[in-house]
Amino acid sequence: MGIGAIIQAWLRGPTREKREATRRMMRTGRAAGLSWWKRLHGYVYARWPYAYIGAAIGERPALRLHLPLMAPWLALALSPRRWGESYHGKVLPTDEATRLVQIREPVNLTLSEQVIPFETARDLVLVDPDHIAALECPCRTARREPCLPLDVCLIVGEPFVSFVLAHHPERARRITAEEATEIIVAEADRGHVHHAFFKDAMLGRFYAICNCCSCCCGAMAAHRSGTPMLISSGYVAQVDAESCRRCGLCVERCPFGALSLDGHLHVDEEVCMGCGVCVRACPQGALALARHADKPEPLLISEIAPPQEMATLLDALDSRIPGGVA
Repeated sequence: MGIGAIIQAWLRGPTREKREATRRMMRTGRAAGLSWWKRLHGYVYARWPYAYIGAAIGERPALRLHLPLMAPWLALALSPRRWGESYHGKVLPTDEATRLVQIREPVNLTLSEQVIPFETARDLVLVDPDHIAALECPCRTARREPCLPLDVCLIVGEPFVSFVLAHHPERARRITAEEATEIIVAEADRGHVHHAFFKDAMLGRFYAICNCCSCCCGAMAAHRSGTPMLISSGYVAQVDAESCRRCGLCVERCPFGALSLDGHLHVDEEVCMGCGVCVRACPQGALALARHADKPEPLLISEIAPPQEMATLLDALDSRIPGGVA
């Protein structure tokens, strides 16, 4: 959407559905104690995510034109630490990502700084957690040659799902927990990373699971450039040297560049984010995820809110989530 189209949308005015979704988002923000500026920031981010993220990535000239409009909110990125503090993704192994979309009951808690090592945007609040939408990824659409498919960003819970469906009917669709699980597993099969995203302007809490490829994802690009937007899962890859055939497939697939091969497979534990992509890629089953004491604690969904009727689904997924967590 160009600047002219944005202005025309403002002039036409919102539909009743859009007004109701926006009011709910704003009321929830006020009740959460967000300042009017953060509420406005959240509205801009959720209403025009393709302009917001596209301007930040800056790869496509048409999207760079949005930078003057988005500058008041993107300016925080000039301070990498403050940007990461306000907007971050927690890496999730595939099994935990699938558990998160299977939650049926409301959740209202603040995660410890041992899990999310920032002072802000640590709330895991799920209202109507079975409300899920698949949204076309703003990062992928910002690229000249994006990875496919596009609709791999999972918006979870209210008021976010209603807002996204009302404002982006051409780019978002309501899905079931089972469909969300299928998307997560399919993205894992493609070698992509699951992140649970938190943002202070998005009510200071979790709002989406993004399934990210290292070539398109803006957060992963920022992470490589030193902006602390991504948080380790709490695990690192562990190699069974006897089973490893040193084929190098895991080195090729690792999205964080944490593996190297020089006759033996080495894991750079400082760089490894514990995503599990290498575990899934290894044809020999020579890799597994193991807890690492120097990393933040894992986000263990089963300990936070055990989902109802999840055991059967996870049993069915066991064969598709190799290695597991040691």
